[in-house]
Amino acid sequence: MKAQRIADLYSDYLLASFGATTATGLSDLLEGEVSHDQVTRYLAGTKKTASDLWRTVKPLVREVQAEAGVLIIDDSIEEKPYTDENAIICWHYDHSKDRLLKGINFLTALYNSRGVSVPVGFHLVAKTETYTDPKTQQEKRRSPVSKNAVGQELIKQAVRNRIPFRFVLFDGWFASAETMLFIKHKQHRDFICPLKTNRKVALSKADKQQGRYVRVDTLELEAQARREIYLEGVDFPLVLVKQVFTNEDGSVGIRYLVCSDTTLSFDDVTTTYHKRWGVECYHKSLKQNVSLAKSPTQTVTTQTNHFFAALCGFIKLERLKMKTQLNHFTLKSKLYLNALHSAFATLRALTPVQGSA
Repeated sequence: MKAQRIADLYSDYLLASFGATTATGLSDLLEGEVSHDQVTRYLAGTKKTASDLWRTVKPLVREVQAEAGVLIIDDSIEEKPYTDENAIICWHYDHSKDRLLKGINFLTALYNSRGVSVPVGFHLVAKTETYTDPKTQQEKRRSPVSKNAVGQELIKQAVRNRIPFRFVLFDGWFASAETMLFIKHKQHRDFICPLKTNRKVALSKADKQQGRYVRVDTLELEAQARREIYLEGVDFPLVLVKQVFTNEDGSVGIRYLVCSDTTLSFDDVTTTYHKRWGVECYHKSLKQNVSLAKSPTQTVTTQTNHFFAALCGFIKLERLKMKTQLNHFTLKSKLYLNALHSAFATLRALTPVQGSA
């Protein structure tokens, strides 16, 4: 059986499964159509890359692409607390939880266009270098490449693959001056991102030239107002907007967004940046609907190829969403209900009728 056929069956298996996903499990499910060894060889074969992902997702991208599309850069961690540590299964700082987690830290370039979101590039953080922490004297791992550098490479790949998009969207962790300059000057695209409250801005070009900067959170800026500013380290003007919102717990939050297209209104900036929410939905679906964390793979290659298969499963779910107008979780619930019906029918067929001989 060709490797592509096994890859297709394996990603289907990840979609249909509700428990641990193993080579033996797939072989048993298909009743010998594919052997345990064939699945194992596929997972241990050539390590999949972003180029393989692009070949897989390219037809769908060409189907939905539009000049108004956006490219979202973000990272997430899938916890794997009981898996042996290696270069990609190791300790990573999770800024959303403010603590270290053991697992896979992955970066994604997610393309959003016409209501469809698909990954067009990915990178698994590999901490291949070791060093001694000067404070604790403990040996730790680190990646030789920064996340901002990886994010820039993902953007470059999307441009090189001729994916049309107007804006790059990302959170404050990727909002370095270097990344902003890279997007505007080298990739000729615009961006929208939040600023941390301690970032320094100048209120005019003259202030910038004379080095007069103030913290962004000290500005007297009304809610829903916009202002042209100059960010320290960035040689072109940005439009700054102050977004005030209410959190789930009732507290009031403030977000300072900057955009490199200074013609946009407050509503334009905030409405466009809201599309970044799609990456949170992507992370949630990838972790819960395509068995990302349910593989017992132990090596960097097999873990990478399992991750790639999970991405393929997500793409299949997105195609099904387009066809049925049902979201990923509703589709997965339908699979679960059908599996439950089948199990229940099998159980009733195997159970003797009470009172029979």
